[in-house]
Amino acid sequence: MAASEADLFRRLDELGIKTDTVRHPPVFTVEEARAHRGTIAGGHCKSLFLKDRSGMLWLIVMLEDSRLNMRLTEKVLGAQRFSFASPELMRAVLGVEPGSVTPFSLVNDTAKEVRVVLQEAMLAHERLNYHPLTNTATTTIATQDLLTFVRAQGHEPVIAAL
Repeated sequence: MAASEADLFRRLDELGIKTDTVRHPPVFTVEEARAHRGTIAGGHCKSLFLKDRSGMLWLIVMLEDSRLNMRLTEKVLGAQRFSFASPELMRAVLGVEPGSVTPFSLVNDTAKEVRVVLQEAMLAHERLNYHPLTNTATTTIATQDLLTFVRAQGHEPVIAAL
């Protein structure tokens, strides 16, 4: 069974990670998120759950205004032809619904199937914002704490200039 938002916050507490969360109506796009988030400080981010032709799963996390050049990113990462993973695969591996994918979803990747890629420019921010497993809230986390969380879930992130 997938971790709930409460399970995620317990895990963050276990790791000594402090966060702030703001509730808002469900958002499915960057534009909707901008309309509802108000003045939450920090870098606002998006996450893409991809699959390559070999079956490898990828979670690419970047600043919300960034555009991913998939072909160039495939070359940089040594991936074989990216496509978006299906909602069913997202639910099975990351335990979240479309519109809610986030690096916090790694709490559900107990089989360590996903390769994590974090945008270098995103990590230049002191604080970052992600959905806490649901798109009805935004959680702010210190950048170093995000790295601690990702590694504590058994993933060593690739940091790349996307």
